[in-house]
Amino acid sequence: MYSDPLMKKWFAALVLCSLSIHTYADIFWRFRNPDGTTKWQWVANFSSSVLILTLLIVMIFLILANRRAGRANRELTDIKSTLEDRVARRTASLIETTEALKSREQYITSIVESMPLMLIGLNQNMEVIQWNRVAESSTGRPIASVLGKKLWDAYPAITLTPEQVSEVLQTRKTMTIKHSQRDQYYFDITVYALTDKGETGVVILVDDITKQMKAENKVSERDKMSAMGELASAMAYDINLPLQSILSSLDDAQAKLSNADILATKSELLATLKNARFSGKQASAIIQNLLDLASSHHDDKSPADITRLMDESISLADTLFTDLSGLRFSDIKITRHYHDGLPQIPCYYSELQQVFVRLLRNAFHSLNNLEQANPAINVEISEFYDSLWIKIQHNGRPLTPLEQEDIFQPFFSISEREPACPVEQRLSYSYFIITDHHRGQMSVTSDEKFGTCFNIQLPLV
Repeated sequence: MYSDPLMKKWFAALVLCSLSIHTYADIFWRFRNPDGTTKWQWVANFSSSVLILTLLIVMIFLILANRRAGRANRELTDIKSTLEDRVARRTASLIETTEALKSREQYITSIVESMPLMLIGLNQNMEVIQWNRVAESSTGRPIASVLGKKLWDAYPAITLTPEQVSEVLQTRKTMTIKHSQRDQYYFDITVYALTDKGETGVVILVDDITKQMKAENKVSERDKMSAMGELASAMAYDINLPLQSILSSLDDAQAKLSNADILATKSELLATLKNARFSGKQASAIIQNLLDLASSHHDDKSPADITRLMDESISLADTLFTDLSGLRFSDIKITRHYHDGLPQIPCYYSELQQVFVRLLRNAFHSLNNLEQANPAINVEISEFYDSLWIKIQHNGRPLTPLEQEDIFQPFFSISEREPACPVEQRLSYSYFIITDHHRGQMSVTSDEKFGTCFNIQLPLV
């Protein structure tokens, strides 16, 4: 297949060759007779030949042009088909993307509308652009009546101020506000900035936690009542011992004085009155300890020397826990193992002292309920990494597995069985002081071989 420029070159070369023949003679000599007349037959033949050649060349050009046009037409057809296929695929892709976007938009809208809390969206001019169903039901304002309005025009009762929203827009930090009226309503309001394609807005979430807070308050009140019941039971048990001793001493003195046959000596009566006086002081000390604990809740945490606090607790236990008819706390061998260089620890002094006293009381009663030839309490305080570890171990009556389960449980614990540990012997309030007020840990291990050991971990910070 030849192109147009190539054919033109060949045609020009052919003409030049025909003209160069016999250039030294008349170029028309072929068309004249010797006598100079014209050979019309030659002229006619030559003209026909030239015309035929011209037509042949034109026909060749037309055939080539037709072939080129056919080829171009096929290429255009292929291009058209390719473009149509691309357009079809692009259209299908756009339709699929549009459907996916619609589906996601519907899903997000469903999430916003189904949220169990109030959601309000504001633009940077503090105009409402989002208002879910909970907002509609809580305020009584449908979305159509608030869109495009200032928030405080749409919902004047909201406890947010324009200054707070402006602060969130400027600092781009999330703000949480708690709004409540005790025993009536409780709301958590969260405000955070939102940026979408360069346009800044604010989202406000209002969570009604009234039911949750009322339930938590009931649990808290129940725990308080449980602690009060435990303390009251323990104090009543402790006070009852010296009171019974006082009454017994008075009855004994009365019997000796009223007995005509046996005259009580002066020393016997003085001993009886001394026991009664000691028991009265013991009851007074127990009551004063309870008053000190009641006033300790107004104190702030302050650094304290835990070893000194433990020594004071042991001295206090020596005053509080003495059974005149049984074991005296002063008869128990107290062994102290304090590591050197122990740091001070931030604590509520009176509360922590109460914990140590209650643990020593538990050890005292366990030793009193077991005929132990060598009653002993071992106290160890050490530092381990970022905590202080306190161990109070005794060789008295061990706790049963069920008692170990109950000893830290509140008085009103829910159980399918009868509690194994008596109320006055429980340590739920002590456990609460360690775990809640001081963010520590408390546990107990007990068996007949190694005795009972209470373990306390208190963070140094």
